[in-house]
Amino acid sequence: MSSTPSLMKRRNFIKASSASLLFTSINPYGYDFFANEKPKKVALIGTGWYGTGDLLRLIQVANVEITALCDVDEHQLNTASQLVAERQKNGKKPQLYADYRTMLQEKKLDIVLIGTPDHWHALTCIEALKHGAHVYVQKPISVDVIEGEAMVAAARKYNKVVQVGTQRKSTPHLVDAKNKIINNGLLGTVGHVDMCCYYHMRANGNPPEQKVPEFFDYEMWTGPAPLRPYDGLPHKRWWRTFREYGNGITGDMCVHMLDTVRWMLDLGWPKRISSHGGIFVDKDGKSN
Repeated sequence: MSSTPSLMKRRNFIKASSASLLFTSINPYGYDFFANEKPKKVALIGTGWYGTGDLLRLIQVANVEITALCDVDEHQLNTASQLVAERQKNGKKPQLYADYRTMLQEKKLDIVLIGTPDHWHALTCIEALKHGAHVYVQKPISVDVIEGEAMVAAARKYNKVVQVGTQRKSTPHLVDAKNKIINNGLLGTVGHVDMCCYYHMRANGNPPEQKVPEFFDYEMWTGPAPLRPYDGLPHKRWWRTFREYGNGITGDMCVHMLDTVRWMLDLGWPKRISSHGGIFVDKDGKSN
C-alpha cells in the first residue's frame, strides 16, 4: 500500500496540534484504575520483543483483556498472538490488524500500548487518545520535542493519560539510593554528574538491497518517514541507526540514564541542551 497524504504531512499536523503548549507533567492513574472492575480492554501496536514484553508484564500485574494486536510484520504478529493466548486468563487470541487506524475504529479500547519505532509514536498515540484510550508508549516519547508536546496536548484535550516507558524509577536499588542516600544528603552537594552508556547497536554495515518479503508491509512500516531502499527487516534494531526513524543510542538507552539522573537529583526540566558526535568507526556503512 502507499503512504497516505495524512501520514506524509506528519510535521504540519504535529506543529498545529502543539501550538502554544507548555510542556508539563500529567498526573498518572494508580492501580485504582483497575480495582474492582471488569477487565480493561487493551491493544498493542507494534508486537516486537519490547512491545510484547510490556504487554505480557501488564497481563501479570493488572486486570486486563488483550483484545487486539497490530503489526505490519505477520510473523511477529502471529507469534505475539500465540503468546498472549497462552498467558491471558480467558485463553483467547486477540484480533489481528495490519493497520492501527482500522483497529482503533473497530475496537473500543481502554488502554493502547505502543511498541513501534520512534517515528510512529506521535501519530499512533494521538489517534489512540482520539478514540478514547489511555496510552503507554515506549521511550523516547517521540523523535523530537514538538511531537512530545503534541502528544501531551492531545492527552489534555481528550482527558486521557499518556505514560512513557523511561525505566529505572522502579528499580529497587536506585529507589533506595534516591530515598536513603541522596535525599538524606549523604553525598553532600552534587555539582557534576557524568552519565555513561556503553551499548553496541547493530553494526554500521552495507547490506544489499533485496525484495521485500510478503509477510512484511514495508511502506506501512515506513509511514511518515522517507522510504529507504529495502535492505532487510529494519525493525531488527537496524532502524535505530537512521535519523529518519529515531535518535540512535541517545533515544534508545541514554534516555533512561539521563532521566534517572534528572529524577534522582530533582533537577526538573533542562535549561540548555547541546549535542555533538558522529560516526567514528565503520564510516563506509549506510547508517547516518
